[in-house]
Amino acid sequence: MATLDLQGVRKSFGTTHVLHGIDMTLADGEMVVIVGASGCGKSTLLRIVAGLETPSAGRVLLDGRDVTQAEPSARDMAMVFQNYALYPHMRVFDNMAYALRIRGLSREEIARRVQEAADMLGLDALLDRKPRQLSGGQRQRVAMGRAIVREPKLFLFDEPLSNLDAKLRVQMRAEIRRLQRRLGITSLYVTHDQTEAMTLGDRLLVLNQGHAAQLAPPMEIFERPADTHVATLIGAPAMNLFAATLTQGGTVAVLENGAVIRLGARYPGQDGAALTLGIRPEHVAIAPDGMPLEVDLIEPLGSETLIHGRIADGASVVLRVVGPASLQALRIALPADALHVFDGETGKRVETVSRPAMAG
Repeated sequence: MATLDLQGVRKSFGTTHVLHGIDMTLADGEMVVIVGASGCGKSTLLRIVAGLETPSAGRVLLDGRDVTQAEPSARDMAMVFQNYALYPHMRVFDNMAYALRIRGLSREEIARRVQEAADMLGLDALLDRKPRQLSGGQRQRVAMGRAIVREPKLFLFDEPLSNLDAKLRVQMRAEIRRLQRRLGITSLYVTHDQTEAMTLGDRLLVLNQGHAAQLAPPMEIFERPADTHVATLIGAPAMNLFAATLTQGGTVAVLENGAVIRLGARYPGQDGAALTLGIRPEHVAIAPDGMPLEVDLIEPLGSETLIHGRIADGASVVLRVVGPASLQALRIALPADALHVFDGETGKRVETVSRPAMAG
């Protein structure tokens, strides 16, 4: 298979800087998902890897070979697009076989590869159909089959599921992950959907306005987000954030409504330093002696309920509770062991200096 190295990749369009020095290495057989908001540079980075854009600076290496200036056809990569990009006048078989014919493979080798991919993707009965006779999910399978038959060193996926309905997206992302693991092909996958990112990637590259905000395994990013941007991007509903001030030698934070939050550890910084406290909706506690919450909305989802409300300073809060809930005034607490602490100025994660000694 292959490794991919991105070294200081930058891209500007005139005076607009889109990518600001991206460094990343994909191991052989690894799937890395690039995730971020619209306009953050995800697709631009993928197009640079594919050779459809030229970086303003930096290098792209495939298996140690510098392909930065190589033509797309010389990179031994296969790309799956969100709009399928199938030839409407060709049968499924011919769509999958087209690139192999261009390369001059024998008729027997082409038939073997197409049949193997068709068997793998459940397309065997559809090989004589035209794209217009297929559902969206079937067309996406054909697009994947066209990439598989090329036996590339690298798979590139550009939001391939964005045109599918919600149920089919769930089915197809499981299928993509199963196939990628079975084939063991190094893959780079772009999406704006954080659920896709969490379920598909061995690691995630979170982009924020062209900067690499964090590169790590999905659960590490979920449990230890590098900054407030990552914290609110990964996780649904998004992490709750509260402006606060550090006091008592770094062990206590005071919210804007005056509520005192004991941090359960000591954090660096002078008393009076600005902090941002974060907590996931599922970790907000309902506590009789906690902060009053004015409930605005109840969203029953069957096995769980989302409660939307505001605390005294007007800060929005979302809770996730198990089972049904009624619309009523609540009091909430922010457990210290579930808090994420960020610098109030930079938004960067703040690590503890120490934790209290355990009672003996």
